[in-house]
Amino acid sequence: MTGLFDTPDSPIDMLALEAQALRRGYARIAGVDEAGRGPLAGPVVAAAVILPEGVLLPGVNDSKQLSEEKREELFDVIHREAVSVGVGIGDHALIDSINILQATLRAMSDAVRSLSVTPDFILIDGISSIPMNIPQRTVKKGDSLSLSIAAASIIAKVTRDRMMLEYDVRYPGYGFASHKGYGAASHLAAIAELGPCPIHRKSFSGVKEHCLSDQDTVSRERETGLFSF
Repeated sequence: MTGLFDTPDSPIDMLALEAQALRRGYARIAGVDEAGRGPLAGPVVAAAVILPEGVLLPGVNDSKQLSEEKREELFDVIHREAVSVGVGIGDHALIDSINILQATLRAMSDAVRSLSVTPDFILIDGISSIPMNIPQRTVKKGDSLSLSIAAASIIAKVTRDRMMLEYDVRYPGYGFASHKGYGAASHLAAIAELGPCPIHRKSFSGVKEHCLSDQDTVSRERETGLFSF
């Protein structure tokens, strides 16, 4: 529904887009955003958040503009104040299978479906609509224009970061706790030295160059004594 609403002028009223939807008769407005499209490892995580009409959430903004400590604090506030919060996850295997854009859209759809209250309108960060039969609008830089989208960005980011901390314990040596799977120099060096681990996105540049063929895997296992006859 591009063009249905005007984009608010500065200074930004973070509830302007929600207010426009309310004036057009929509009552349950979900903001949707994702975290993790760019990393070389781990999932893409999407969140959907329905906020009460007129709610004030001081400090809620684009998650990338907030410190980790502030995101963690607001994560709890959003869960406490929201009408409903939903999360959808597209893992590394799905990303390699259907590409990152399609995996992101599926995660967003899953996030909306996991809401305890079905929205009647969706505000989505970015330029791609999601394949659902619910009126929706995409908003460029929506996480800095809509409180609902900003709240979703925080939920998605914190959820994904927590997952990457768990992966750091499971797959030591890659530094997931620090870079969260993004293409930091230290991460690229670890991939080159250790090879990809099970959660790396093997279709991504920076990883696929280091993926071994089945024959290479057998050869490496024989060389390292890991091959069992």
